Amino acid sequence: MKKEVPSLVKDEKLIQKRREEMVKAAVSLFKKNGFHRTTTREIAKASGFSIGTLYEYIRSKEDILYLVCDSIYDGVKLRLQQDINADDSGIRGVERAITAYFKVMDDMQDEVLVMYQEAKSLSAEALPYVLKKELEMTAIFEKLLAKSVLEGELDLSDKEIQAAAHNILIIGQMWTFRRWALQKMYTIEEYTQLQLQQLMHGIKGA
Repeated sequence: MKKEVPSLVKDEKLIQKRREEMVKAAVSLFKKNGFHRTTTREIAKASGFSIGTLYEYIRSKEDILYLVCDSIYDGVKLRLQQDINADDSGIRGVERAITAYFKVMDDMQDEVLVMYQEAKSLSAEALPYVLKKELEMTAIFEKLLAKSVLEGELDLSDKEIQAAAHNILIIGQMWTFRRWALQKMYTIEEYTQLQLQQLMHGIKGA
């Protein structure tokens, strides 16, 4: 279940606004200094308000990390769902979804990098929920691949579908994790085309 982060403020719109400001500031600071070396005072200052105001919206720095991870997953999933065309079917639909996903990874690379580097610091209560969000992302590709199988364009078992969906997710994230090397060699468009060729070659078994 989603972890509830208590707030002393009752205005839901204000809570959302302030927490979005915190998340933006925290991503920048966590990227630069890491989660453990970043203080709540630094996050408050970068967010544009006092430490007292910050504690009206969260209880601890761990709450901010949870909000960062939750916000990033929701952002990636929303962008991906918006970019997937429901009219595209079969292999074309899979390729379109992969292209959209890689573009989101490029646009949100700082957020994604921070999330995976720091997720290990989440509480035992929050981590299972965040990992479940990862599986929900994988399920988007599982569904598209299964649809292609039903339409007769692919011949894959359930386990092959699951493995392919996980591969797609990791290869998209690799653009962020290994950007120090990959982004010196390719544009995101070039990287996408190369990975599409290799991924679809393997999936189709051609």
